[in-house]
Amino acid sequence: MIFISEFESRLAPNLLKTFRHLSSPADIQAYLDSLPYIAEELDRSPLRVMTDGQAHCLDGGIFAALALTRLGHRPLILDLVPEPGQDDDHVLALFQQNGNWGCIAKSNYAFLRFREPVHRSLRELAMTYFESYINTEKRKTLRGFTRPLDLSSFEPGWMWNEAGIAEIAKRFYRKKPIPLISSEVAASLSLSDERSYEANTLGMNFEWAFSVRNNP
Repeated sequence: MIFISEFESRLAPNLLKTFRHLSSPADIQAYLDSLPYIAEELDRSPLRVMTDGQAHCLDGGIFAALALTRLGHRPLILDLVPEPGQDDDHVLALFQQNGNWGCIAKSNYAFLRFREPVHRSLRELAMTYFESYINTEKRKTLRGFTRPLDLSSFEPGWMWNEAGIAEIAKRFYRKKPIPLISSEVAASLSLSDERSYEANTLGMNFEWAFSVRNNP
């Protein structure tokens, strides 16, 4: 992307060095994992993610999409959509290698993050999140996914200002989800077992969990 140099020019020297050391999708994921997960209402630009040193799934996903662009990938994000009112949605930054899909994600849950590029379709990729997409009541809440949004279709200001991120969010959350399971299947789902739940919430900050955050 031709505007990547403009983004880099706005970084302090230490942050520029960090950004340029993100030389693989795994490096980008590791960087996001090093930041605290803070699910406040503000959706940060990639510049502010780095300067503030924090992220949630949307601004983390957008940052990852930008960092992937520097590596030659298209800046694509996809939304995983839960049962309404039961959980947060989840943003994936997509990339392809050898025709297969992988992704990077910022999450409060251990198993909702990186996926290797071994998935033949976006539905196949989305379904890898199904068993681990659980809320604090241990319910499996994933119901659908959206088609990717290409961030290169937006003016480049989204890389360094929050007004651009608001425009992205507006279009992103208008996308109609593609169902992953039927309502009949959803009604018969079992709860996550205790061992899986404990593993998935290892290191989790429960202060920012969907049920806690929305029921102060």
